[in-house]
Amino acid sequence: MKQIAFINPNSTESMTLKCAKNLKANLGDHFKIRAITNRKGPPAIQGEKDGEDAVHGLLSEIKQNPDCDCFVIGCFDDTGVDVARELTQKPVIGIGQASFHLAVLTCCRFTVITTLPVSVPIIQKNIIKQGFENACNDVIASGLPVLELEHNPDKSIETMSNQIAAIEKKTAGEAIILGCAGMTNIFEALQSRHQAKLIDPILATASLMPAIL
Repeated sequence: MKQIAFINPNSTESMTLKCAKNLKANLGDHFKIRAITNRKGPPAIQGEKDGEDAVHGLLSEIKQNPDCDCFVIGCFDDTGVDVARELTQKPVIGIGQASFHLAVLTCCRFTVITTLPVSVPIIQKNIIKQGFENACNDVIASGLPVLELEHNPDKSIETMSNQIAAIEKKTAGEAIILGCAGMTNIFEALQSRHQAKLIDPILATASLMPAIL
């Protein structure tokens, strides 16, 4: 059985548990998930400073779990992924990068809806660095703080649904990526409302995991 460390770079444990649960539910029985919360990180990662503050604790968790076969970094900004890959020879999967791959494989092109405007330049930079610039239409901020997804899912669904509807009118047949790990909590409700292919970064990671391990 393969042991997967799902590491939430922020310190909100309820988000860790929901993401890890959805990851496990979409993997086969030969994968075991170890849910890890970075207690040294900020409550939410919203912008470059929060990401920087999360890296030390994130790397410590990788060092403390050497028996794991793979590490999943549960932040759409792919926080600390590059330095984590220098620390271990095991696969390190960023859920943002996994989402871009799945979007291109299924729909060729995509738009990202993330949380706050402060996250947009980070995601744009990752898209360019990872080679997806020509496949990306846009990165849009919903205006939802990360913890709003956790504490007020009904409002989050309405806000995101309005954004998705506007994008659907412009990009029929293309993927829309939910650009925050915390959006896994509202993915099913959103997909049931819309025809567009929505991509949950947690489920995207689960889809690609068998090919990686």
